[in-house]
Amino acid sequence: MVSTDSSSGAYVSALELFSIGIGPSSSHTVGPMRAARDFRHRIEGRLPELDRLRVVLHGSLAATGRGHGTPDAVIAGLRGYGPSSVDPEAVHGEWARLEDGQILSVAGVEFTRDDIAFEPRSRGFAHPNALTFSGLRGEEELVGESYLSIGGGFITRVGAADVESSGSMTVVPGSFAHIAELLEIAGERSIAEVAWAYELAMHGHLRAEAGLDAIWEAMTRCVKRGLATDGILPGGLGVPRRAKAAWAELTRRGNAAASTEAILIYAMAVNEENAAGGRVVTAPTNGAAGVLPAVLYDAVAADGLSSADVRTFLLTATAIGSTIVKNASISGAEAGCQAEVGSACAMAAAGLTAVRGGTNEQIENAAEIALEHHLGLTCDPVGGLVQVPCIERNAVAASTAVTASRLALLGDGSHLVRLDTAIETMRQTGADMSSRYKETSLGGLAVNVVEC
Repeated sequence: MVSTDSSSGAYVSALELFSIGIGPSSSHTVGPMRAARDFRHRIEGRLPELDRLRVVLHGSLAATGRGHGTPDAVIAGLRGYGPSSVDPEAVHGEWARLEDGQILSVAGVEFTRDDIAFEPRSRGFAHPNALTFSGLRGEEELVGESYLSIGGGFITRVGAADVESSGSMTVVPGSFAHIAELLEIAGERSIAEVAWAYELAMHGHLRAEAGLDAIWEAMTRCVKRGLATDGILPGGLGVPRRAKAAWAELTRRGNAAASTEAILIYAMAVNEENAAGGRVVTAPTNGAAGVLPAVLYDAVAADGLSSADVRTFLLTATAIGSTIVKNASISGAEAGCQAEVGSACAMAAAGLTAVRGGTNEQIENAAEIALEHHLGLTCDPVGGLVQVPCIERNAVAASTAVTASRLALLGDGSHLVRLDTAIETMRQTGADMSSRYKETSLGGLAVNVVEC
């Protein structure tokens, strides 16, 4: 598992953990785009010397990269685009043009289908999501770099302490390394107040507040787009978008937002947007992007949450997610879907408990319940697409987050299994899990569902 040294703490800024990007995958689309863009910047001065760029996708990136748009993302990154600002329409379809025999101009260099290679059995890196870039003149490599896409859109450059671009993970030195430490540091303060203090230290008041508000605005827009859009999702499975029709049916029944099914449809709306390659927010990944926004969107409608409440929700979720990143993983390629949807469910349950008046102990309890009941969940996307079972899985997890919060709020916060224990168990389970069930589409539903 990729993690930082324990002496540096665990807290990752909400502005990094919740990054605005494009679908369908944070680790297979957003991360590779950031890596390609970073490589482009590093070789900018040497581009006139090159007549060829070569990219090799390793491990899970190669196994399911086509379905996740990895080649498209790499081409966009090499052209200098970043996931937070690029028009999704400018990204998708480039690889298909190469497969049709076209030659593209990328960074001023001709780029062909053969310039992206897929090596799914390559496992020589510290993470299954690895990619290597080379700049060549003839057959001579003049420049080269390798990157790891470690989940949630975060990247690291092999052999470097960090990557000097958007997408590198910045951990607050001296912050908590485990949930037990977080609770001790908090004392009489809330978890959100502790997280806010870290955000202030990293960004200052104006940037931190504006960043949190922008994250929520992007999540809200994504939910609304998903509720208003129908059609067939790309990729060849013929999966229809269902959120719009389902929302129309709830509306026909009356008071749709107050129904118990609303939260399910919100989650589906987000993940259909993600599967279509639209603008989404990693929460903490794209594959699990629907859980947290659905829970928060539903709570805003049901409880009349203020902007301050929304920030409390996001900050509380960030503290929980940071600890999971530190001590386990949020990468499906590294630890299965327990790391993606399980983490999202825990973060959402924590945030909801916080805005409904829960104590720090009740918040920890809610997150533990949510994570515990996702342990062992595999990542087995049919066709290598973030569609089946991913879209419905987010809906179910959003409901589970609410259930976990309600259970925690019924008690006084005391519980047998600590969240730290559940996180460590997830790490161990992920390490033991066969690679067939870790975003490779080599096991589970991915091989037992017949693709038509």
